[in-house]
Order: sequence, then structure tokens, then C-alpha cells
Amino acid sequence: MKAYVFPGQGAQFPGMGKDLYENSEVAKQLFDQSNNILGFSITKIMFGEDAEALKQTKVTQPAIFLHSVILAKVLGDSFTPSMVAGHSLGEFSALVAAGYLSFEDGLKLVSKRAISMQKACEKNPSTMAAVLGLENKIVEDICSEIDEIVVPANYNCPGQLVISGSVKGINIACEKLTKAGARRSLKLPVGGAFHSPLMEDARDELETAINSTNFTEGICPIYQNVTASAITNPVHIKENLKTQLTSAVMWTQTMQEMIADGLTSVIEVGPGKVLQGLFKKVDRQLQTESAIL
Repeated sequence: MKAYVFPGQGAQFPGMGKDLYENSEVAKQLFDQSNNILGFSITKIMFGEDAEALKQTKVTQPAIFLHSVILAKVLGDSFTPSMVAGHSLGEFSALVAAGYLSFEDGLKLVSKRAISMQKACEKNPSTMAAVLGLENKIVEDICSEIDEIVVPANYNCPGQLVISGSVKGINIACEKLTKAGARRSLKLPVGGAFHSPLMEDARDELETAINSTNFTEGICPIYQNVTASAITNPVHIKENLKTQLTSAVMWTQTMQEMIADGLTSVIEVGPGKVLQGLFKKVDRQLQTESAIL
């Protein structure tokens, strides 16, 4: 069984998507349509050389979404998933690629998500940290003992977990986790505590937008971040998506569940190869590749 997976924030790079625009009429039309939907020329930023402009959350998230989804659209009949999943932002890409959301609705939700997350970050100064070499249970227990907001946010692969919370909470957690035997506790260069209770305001804004968006039947199951299990019911998918911003990304569990359900090969759709590397950490025998035009 073949899974198509979609990367999240952090995979962006200057020039992303330009090859699609120049070599596919379908891609060109979708990129031009995106500029109109967003109200600014995202292609100018994506195809340019200004890495700083691309780092703005309101640009980064739609840019990665567009790269992934337009590539999936260009694949046409060769896009044949048995299952799909996306890491954080990538879940929206997966939903559009698998037919649960229209292209326009998906892009509007991603833009709303990015802007509301940026606002939440500015309201509550907060951050995230990667923890390497500790069992999940140890990290979870230490986070729960701290009298600040600090929670597991991304279960990326066995032995690699990202925590999220207030600046003070993350500082305390990093110190305690290092003493508990973590190989590394490394603060990440991000502007907010994604997938934590500090995203509640953003979750509220996004929920309103999701409620007014039409979800339809897809072409295959999606393994959602908050459940790590195969889901096909659009009503359930919609409900799970509403809690995504304040819940942990269960990516380790998603990969394990996919493998248990018969996964044999993984195709990463979009910029970078991060997700392929994570799958290899779970099962070195898995075939992995990047989708290409």
C-alpha cells in the first residue's frame, strides 16, 4: 500500500514551486489563481531569493501548501494513494490532495490558520524545543510537573519529541529534561508555542472558518494528527481539524498505524525530505521517495 505524505512548516526554501510554474500549464493557472485568492503575489515571494520574506508565517504556510497541493494536482492520474497524511500544516495539503476539500477552500483555511497563529504568537510570547533521546513518558511526566504551560507538541519519531509552551516553561523543561538524560534539549527558532493551549485564540478563529467550509468524501483514508488513525467520514475529519492547533501532532503514532495497516511505500509531496527520514526511523525497510513532476 502506498502513502502520500505532506510536509509542514520548516520545509520552505527560496525558489520553491518555480519549476512547476514554468513546466506545467495546470500549475501556472493554480499559482495565478492563488495570488488572486490571497490578495498578494505569493509567487513573487516563493520564486524569489528573499528567504526572510518566506519565513513570515502568513507566507510560509500558504507557500508550502501550494507547493505540495499543486504538485499533487500536476501528478494527475499517477497520484494514486491508498492513504494520506500531513504533518501539522501538511494535513490541510493532504485533505485537498485527497479530495476532502476544494483547492480554494483549502488555501483560504491555510491563510486564516497562518494569520491567526501569528496573532496568537504576538499576544503570548512563547516557543518550542526539540527533545532527543528520551522516552515519551519521561518527557510527558516532566512537562506535567512544571507550573507553567509546557506540553508535548510533535511526536516526530521514536526518541524525538518537540515540546511547546511559555518561554519560562520551556527553559525549565529543557533544564529538567537534560538532567533526566536527554541527549539534547534544543530550543527551536520559532515565534510561538504551536500545538499547545497558547494557540487557543487561533483555534477559535480557525474553528469559525472550518464551520463554514464544505467537506466532501475523499478518495482514500486520511490519518489525522490528533487521532493517528485512518478516517474517511468528512464530519469526523472536520471535528478533528478544529482541535489540531491546540493538540499534539501524533506523527510517530501515525507512521506506526500506517505500517500496521499494510503500508509498503511512502511518497513525500512537496518541499524537502523530512518525512521520509522520519519513516525510515520507524522502519528502515520502507521504500521512500519524493514526488517529482
